Amino acid sequence: MTDFHLPENNVDEQSSPGRQPARAAQLDHISTLPPPRPNPIVTSLTMLRTPTSNVLRNAVVRAARPAPSTPVVALGCRAASTAISNPTLANIEKRWEGMPMQEQADLWMALRDRMKESWTELTVQEKKAAYWIAFGPHGPRSLPPPDEGKKVALYTFLGIGLSFVIFATMRMFAKPAPYTMTKEYQEQTNEFLKAQNSDPLTGISSEGYSGKGHVQSPSANA
Repeated sequence: MTDFHLPENNVDEQSSPGRQPARAAQLDHISTLPPPRPNPIVTSLTMLRTPTSNVLRNAVVRAARPAPSTPVVALGCRAASTAISNPTLANIEKRWEGMPMQEQADLWMALRDRMKESWTELTVQEKKAAYWIAFGPHGPRSLPPPDEGKKVALYTFLGIGLSFVIFATMRMFAKPAPYTMTKEYQEQTNEFLKAQNSDPLTGISSEGYSGKGHVQSPSANA
């Protein structure tokens, strides 16, 4: 086998020392060029394709999943074939207000289911409890306390008395009445209005007028 040797004068252009500066200058010129602008059409297609592929992938995954088993719910009302025990309904008039709301709802639902059947099968306790829960004096129909009227009257008189005390105290420390609030000044006001023929039809300047006019205060000498 003959050995193959490259000739010494066949040297690559990059290894030539004379051409290296020119190659470096060309690379510097390329590096200073601005980056190419992205194609808007390609970008739009890429943005549209990505959500679409995600939607299709999710649809395929959901279709491949096994459907959850839906429990079969029996339709119809709960049948209460047995009567409610008497201890549960004993003293319901006194215990109803203190029972939790959940227990009240459960008891009423049980009575309602019992009333859907023949009423001849209801016990006396069930009839009394159903009537009292539906129409008894509880909740909005609660009776007022026995002493509510006395409390209302007492608080009313206390409020009136307190307001009178406040009014009298303010009058004690108030300034004297102005000079216009005297009988003499108000009589002069009537004379002035008559001279001006004020309100000649039915007022102070009318014929046969017998009213007081503006006189409403006691005399300053009183």
